[in-house]
Amino acid sequence: MLQLPKPEQKTKSPFVSLSEAYEYCRQVTATYSKTFYLGTLLMPMPKRRAIWAIYEWCRRTDELVDGPKSRFTTPETLDQWEDNLESVFAGRPVDMPDVALVDTIKHFPVDIQPFRDMIAGQRMDLYRCRYETFKELELYCYRVAGTVGLMTSPVLGFAGDRTPPPWDQKGNQNGNQNQQREATEEAIALGIANQLTNILRDVGEDAERGRIYLPLEDLALFDYTEKDLMNGVVDDRWRELMRFEIQRARKFYRSAEQGISALTRDARWPVWSALMLYQGILDVIEGNDYDVFRQRAFVPKWTKMRYLPIAWLRAQAL
Repeated sequence: MLQLPKPEQKTKSPFVSLSEAYEYCRQVTATYSKTFYLGTLLMPMPKRRAIWAIYEWCRRTDELVDGPKSRFTTPETLDQWEDNLESVFAGRPVDMPDVALVDTIKHFPVDIQPFRDMIAGQRMDLYRCRYETFKELELYCYRVAGTVGLMTSPVLGFAGDRTPPPWDQKGNQNGNQNQQREATEEAIALGIANQLTNILRDVGEDAERGRIYLPLEDLALFDYTEKDLMNGVVDDRWRELMRFEIQRARKFYRSAEQGISALTRDARWPVWSALMLYQGILDVIEGNDYDVFRQRAFVPKWTKMRYLPIAWLRAQAL
């Protein structure tokens, strides 16, 4: 059984077997994103392994600016990371987990641009710790999370991914392209919804690092100050602000739901499950009276199990 390296250790050599590389990616996913991991277990093995490989790369990328050694990260660090990415997409793994990602790229039509965009999101974290408007925050959310929807959509697959009959080659092709384009936009919406959920859940932790991701224009709208946030003040102003932010996140979730039916049938249940499980964090925040400073919002295991049959029914009917 592979052991996860400690955060301060370097990633292992790429000279490992494919099965070892995928097992490592599985362990990382299971360790750091239990809710997401549960959703992947509902997928066929080739798809779940590919998703693990993509998630592990995203995790390493995020650790560059949020991990234990992030204080050593510079723009040059991210330049090198992007060079490594180019190498992976050329079929040359740099680190051990890249062996699995190279194999994923080989078997699924994964595009490099969303990976580049995610690195651009990490660049934002190097020099920004405040966002004046939601428009600014939305760009950040796209780069660090909406991109995940673009990375994983080719793995999940679309229901229209088939060769149309000769008598309707052009018509079906155009219809499939339109359907995929819409589903891709909704995949981005799911990533943004997840990131907004993360931001709301982690307000207290981010404040300890001097970061405020909630748009400052929203704080001003509810007469809630940066000082209040840094002091963890939970009052009626804060509750109204959080209701406003939760409503916005749920709007993105609703948009994302509309694209699930465009996915292949074996991907719908996992995506519905992941969406419902992650959206459940918002319910927990509400149940905790919006106190994200002293209570970390998480969905209990028994609640997660309750979501699964509901997600299955939605995957069949919607």
